[in-house]
Amino acid sequence: METLVENQMEQTGSSFRNEGPVRVIISGGGTGGHIFPAIAIANEIKRRKADAEILFVGAENRMEMEKVPAAGYRIVGLNVVGLNRKQWWKNFSLPFKLAKSLRQTRKLIKEFAPDVVVGVGGYASAPTLYSAQKLHIPTLLQEQNSLPGITNRMLAKKADRICVDYDEMDRFFPKEKIVWTGNPIRQDISDINSKRDEAFSFYKLDPSMPVVLIMGGSLGALSINVGVQNSLDYLLENGFQVIWQTGKYYYQRMLPSADGKEHLVMLDFVRRVDLAYAAADIIVSRAGAITISELCVVGKPVILVPSPNVAEDHQTKNAQALSAKNAAILLSDDRCPQELGKTVMSLYQDTRRRELLSQNIARMGTTTASRDIVDEVLKLAKVGRWQKENRKENKAKGK
Repeated sequence: METLVENQMEQTGSSFRNEGPVRVIISGGGTGGHIFPAIAIANEIKRRKADAEILFVGAENRMEMEKVPAAGYRIVGLNVVGLNRKQWWKNFSLPFKLAKSLRQTRKLIKEFAPDVVVGVGGYASAPTLYSAQKLHIPTLLQEQNSLPGITNRMLAKKADRICVDYDEMDRFFPKEKIVWTGNPIRQDISDINSKRDEAFSFYKLDPSMPVVLIMGGSLGALSINVGVQNSLDYLLENGFQVIWQTGKYYYQRMLPSADGKEHLVMLDFVRRVDLAYAAADIIVSRAGAITISELCVVGKPVILVPSPNVAEDHQTKNAQALSAKNAAILLSDDRCPQELGKTVMSLYQDTRRRELLSQNIARMGTTTASRDIVDEVLKLAKVGRWQKENRKENKAKGK
């Protein structure tokens, strides 16, 4: 896929010198579903271009301000928030914060002088990508979901590349800009089959008994936690071992449910998710896009419980895309509290269905997304450097 600028580069070629390290801004965050892909992209850039200069732009007081520095990268926080769809009166300050963020990102981009700007979704990506486009910096969007958010749909009009994980995304984006890459995942998940013995040792589980892994995201999911409370005795009495991730918001509240129970591992946050995946025979999870991308690589039977509390109900769309291909079971959030245990038991007893779900979801997995996205990032970086050099030359000539 070639842009008009790339064609111009081929025609004029000789003026492009490609000197100095590649400079990249990566913007977005708010949830792990945005942050982990951003870090995966940055890691792949550094693997291929060790001297690359990478700057993250996130939102103040969001989890990226902790996770990104922990991964070894510099980040600047914007005082920006998302649209509050339930409490509209809280949106009064939104235009003022957005205007301030636009001024801040414009200044930041001029000072850092990136060759390319990457947006992974989240509050901070809107002002950063918009400012970059206004300053004629090449931009790439990484859209994780089957139903894009409003921000990416707006930014897509002037983006140079849009990397996606689902088919038929030309319903939302210009077809000529779309590149199917899949979603970046954490590299430690790529080979869990070799980690099963380590996983049982790490979580102190019995390898002769089935394991169900139940996750509600880093903050937690009330419906899933209530579903576990209601079915925990039933699952344990029927021979299951349970790894239960409650989320930070619900851990103390759910702690009494674990009192005195054997074959139960209760966690606020799964810090070795690769080992949790490796131990599991069945996985119950929310349907965030990056989680689904990980589950496709893991290739285990999955029960998805989409969160209804997300923009435009995109988790339900994500889950439906898998269930329509018989690659996952969709359990609605409102049915989860009463039906979680029986759904797990029914699936475990149906060996043929478990095998079919595993086969179908594994076919949808890819471990090359980071590589393929960075291929596009570096192509655009080359375009951005060529444009910067041309602007310098034209300025020197007084044009």
